[in-house]
Amino acid sequence: MAEIRRRLVLVGPVLLGSVLAGGMAMRPGPGEPAMTAWDFSFPSIDEGTLDLAAFRGRVLLVTNTASFCGFTYQYEQLEKLHREFSARGLTVVGVPSQDFYQEKGSNAEVKQFCEATFGVEFPMAGISHVRGAQAHPFYAWVHARLGWEPTWNFNKVLIGRDGQVHGTFGSRDEPYGPKLQAALAAQFVVA
Repeated sequence: MAEIRRRLVLVGPVLLGSVLAGGMAMRPGPGEPAMTAWDFSFPSIDEGTLDLAAFRGRVLLVTNTASFCGFTYQYEQLEKLHREFSARGLTVVGVPSQDFYQEKGSNAEVKQFCEATFGVEFPMAGISHVRGAQAHPFYAWVHARLGWEPTWNFNKVLIGRDGQVHGTFGSRDEPYGPKLQAALAAQFVVA
């Protein structure tokens, strides 16, 4: 897996024809369409797989989360945003991560905490790496495309209906803050 990531950084889109081990992501080969977020899946917090292709045509707000962070209160805003805009095509996806040493020890503990404390019902991945050499392939894809990776918990990646990245946001860019709200409004403009 580390070798594949090293090649992805070195070769970039040319390497996109390989399939990562474990079924975590599929990469198109030469002459195939460019990758989109729909090409990735995460392990689910409930076991099984959280396949982003299931959300094709929707807007995604993928957020790396943690239970013991000063920004953990954003779970409440993320759930509210998910409920408010779900009918219009928005899905919030939470990706718990221990990369900043502020997450619980198991998926079951994270799930129980999120549901009991914040009423979280939006889809959540299992605990995953979001940065560095061990980053989940979705985050490696974002990094290869934009040179961006989460710098802390509750960083956000906005995926448009086309499956492409339409913005990245830091921890201080709250779900109902002006920067993220402007980016979301642009996704929901009807042509």
